[in-house]
Amino acid sequence: MARIGPQEGPNGSRFSRLGTRHTPSRPLWICRVDAAPWPCAEARLWLTRTHRENPVALYVLLGAALAEAMTDLYRLDAYGAPEPRILFDRFLGWTPARRPT
Repeated sequence: MARIGPQEGPNGSRFSRLGTRHTPSRPLWICRVDAAPWPCAEARLWLTRTHRENPVALYVLLGAALAEAMTDLYRLDAYGAPEPRILFDRFLGWTPARRPT
């Protein structure tokens, strides 16, 4: 299956090119630096700051991450994986609301 989102980086993480060390450790989707659920607080700050001029790119990036995280986490433990609503809130629920122009 074709993957959408960032390409593989040198360390094997599809998100290693994000420009921050706070990238997800897959398949658990925890931060490589602080072991918090990814995107951690530092990753959220960095993502918001770097995508402030193009929030749609942020939504696409995080939507792709959400799809990959759901696949990884359900493959690890289909019965113990977080509910889709919880994953949505974790990946997209925190993003800044788009304001009409």
